[in-house]
Amino acid sequence: MIISSLPDFSATLTKNQRLLGLDVGEKTIGLALSDVGRIIATPYKTIERGKFSKDVGALADIIKEYGVGGLVIGYPINMDGSEGPRCQSIRQFGRNVSEKINIPILLADERMSTMAVTRTMLDADLSRARRAELVDKMAASYILQGVLDTLVRKL
Repeated sequence: MIISSLPDFSATLTKNQRLLGLDVGEKTIGLALSDVGRIIATPYKTIERGKFSKDVGALADIIKEYGVGGLVIGYPINMDGSEGPRCQSIRQFGRNVSEKINIPILLADERMSTMAVTRTMLDADLSRARRAELVDKMAASYILQGVLDTLVRKL
């Protein structure tokens, strides 16, 4: 089920379950996991996109293995606050996931996440190849950490 507000999403979560952050691209999905206390987001891995059934199977395995209680999917809102074609694609991805996996899903504003992560990696003087390897899971972590920080402030 896709939940549109953070307070409603928070109300569906149970204690000691992690959140899984997703930065969904056309070729890859960057993943980040929270700790069970939902304080820190850690970059986890990047999966190559293939058929949807393969992608959702990989997500289901991770959800089961790590006791994930909710998904936070980056939602690419335009800088002016409007929704473009990528938003429709991500919303449909979320709907498709919710049909296969019974888990609360939050679409979280991801504006500037890739830019912020890329800037941090440039400041760390990472090579172009290393940045390409890390950017998706780092962006997922950035998105998830924003949600975690908001959850902590609201509690």
